[in-house]
Amino acid sequence: MSQQFNNQFFAYTKQIADGAFKAQSLALKSLETVAGLQLKAFEQQTRDSAAFVAEALEVRDADALRTLWEKGATLGREQAERAVEVSQEIIAVTQKTAESLQALVQEQRQAANDAVVAPAAKKAAAK
Repeated sequence: MSQQFNNQFFAYTKQIADGAFKAQSLALKSLETVAGLQLKAFEQQTRDSAAFVAEALEVRDADALRTLWEKGATLGREQAERAVEVSQEIIAVTQKTAESLQALVQEQRQAANDAVVAPAAKKAAAK
């Protein structure tokens, strides 16, 4: 009796550990993707801003300043649009990860139910 309990306990513990490992792997993969998206966006914004600052340092008259002002407004708008695009991509990655985690939880729940029902069915068949 004790051996049977130990076997069931260790099998259930292994199942929980495997599920936790899979969930952690999914979360880390998602985090890596999100960090990559953010880093790529940050690099692009840095390049654009550096180019704008370099151009701003070359302004010598009012016409050049007016042109720079328009480029600055365009740059701000482009960076805001890019930020929205990256946010949407991050939301999509997060949603996909949540769906994968939900599927994993359902799989674990089904496996746990099967593990409980199988011994009970064996006992009922033995009687």
